[in-house]
Amino acid sequence: MIEFIETVLALVVTISILVTIHELGHYWVARLCNVHVLRFSVGFGKSLYTWRGKSPAYEASPVLDEQGQPLPIRTRSNEPLPGTEYTVAAIPLGGYVKMLDEREGFVADDQLHLAFNRKSVWQRIAIVSAGPAANFLLAILAYWMLFATGVTGVVPRLGEIDPGSAAGRAGLKQGQEIVEINDRQTRTWSEVNMQLFERLGETGNIEIRVREPAGLDAYTVYSVPISDWLSSEDEPSPAQDLGLNLYQPDVPAVIGGVSPGGQAEAGGLLAGDRVIAVDALPVRDWPHLVDLVQAAPETGISMEVLRDGVRVLLNITPGTLEIDGRTVGFMGASVQPVPYPESMMRTISYPFYSAWIPAAEKTWDVTLFTLESIGKMIMGAISPKNLSGPITIAQVANATAESGFESFVGFIALLSISLGVINLLPIPVLDGGHLLYYFIELIAGRPVPERVQMWGLQMGMFLIVSIMVLAFYNDLTRL
Repeated sequence: MIEFIETVLALVVTISILVTIHELGHYWVARLCNVHVLRFSVGFGKSLYTWRGKSPAYEASPVLDEQGQPLPIRTRSNEPLPGTEYTVAAIPLGGYVKMLDEREGFVADDQLHLAFNRKSVWQRIAIVSAGPAANFLLAILAYWMLFATGVTGVVPRLGEIDPGSAAGRAGLKQGQEIVEINDRQTRTWSEVNMQLFERLGETGNIEIRVREPAGLDAYTVYSVPISDWLSSEDEPSPAQDLGLNLYQPDVPAVIGGVSPGGQAEAGGLLAGDRVIAVDALPVRDWPHLVDLVQAAPETGISMEVLRDGVRVLLNITPGTLEIDGRTVGFMGASVQPVPYPESMMRTISYPFYSAWIPAAEKTWDVTLFTLESIGKMIMGAISPKNLSGPITIAQVANATAESGFESFVGFIALLSISLGVINLLPIPVLDGGHLLYYFIELIAGRPVPERVQMWGLQMGMFLIVSIMVLAFYNDLTRL
């Protein structure tokens, strides 16, 4: 229950940050363009907390007709416009900025210059695009902070390579360090995975440049062929599919935790126990223990553990689990993490005054990757089951929050970019749909007809709801 509450809180905090920044972009530029904002809402539905700002003073600006002549004032407002209403609503999965607009209610002639729909098309474009722009700026700021303080990652040094894997057939060997993939620098294992994910659904060759373990100045380039790579996989693991395994330090068979109600707990296994033997066979390390347990589904095994310096004998009956069409045993226990040695850790940092440059480059790279992934999903090059919804976002947000400040800030940046990109898609209802109408207006010289906009709104709503249903379905199947 506590874990569920933490996950929900992580989702609320994450979405609230992104939505607030997005709507602040709209709000700030609207005020710069002399547009009155009626309401600024974080969340949808019933208001939980509301307060009202001061009634603003606006610059007088007459409304002009198509010939640029001031329109006569026939109606006047009885009262000045109220201050913006700020509200936090019950459903924290979005937000909105409501502006003064003739299409949504009566506006007196002396206040028309404050209405959104009366602004020039370029001002409307600026206001609408400011939301996604704010998300990209947030990502740059987050990456700037990370690069200035230092981002720590694991050196991409290869562990044991299966000779029959794609990497093994290409000639890659244990101990080599991956320094480039397709001419893109890879300083950490995370960067290796990023470059590999960019090739999903493609056909061709992946060029991997490595530093040989024998000498720091010896480099070799290997070519690994791919064809419609992992296009049908629901949860692709590119490095694993190629057979690229990260070097792992020796992991002793020490129990890190046991699942409540699982076979390990039923058998008396406790966190901190070191498994010495299974059925009198000495256990070398954690992978060896996993092999022994998997080989005994629903079969009672005798497990000798060292607990507080005392040998304890336990009897455990592993459950069953289907993996790649095989029935294997499992007992519901996790390994005690072993930290990487200092030689395997690398910190990437830049001076504060120049860290914004790699931050902007990182934001640009992730933006392109997001767009390419959406395009591949539409074309069928990668499975639509990779689409994630709020449940997966909540789980990842909670996991990154638990991993530390650096991981959580990096996730905020990644999600902020995704929100910015998605909002710029030319789908009515989204910011990109409004921008599409405004650019058509620029070219045609007149607004898109209301009838066409209403039709687009209905189609956009149908598309967005369909995507949300698919994302929720994917989340539930992952659970």
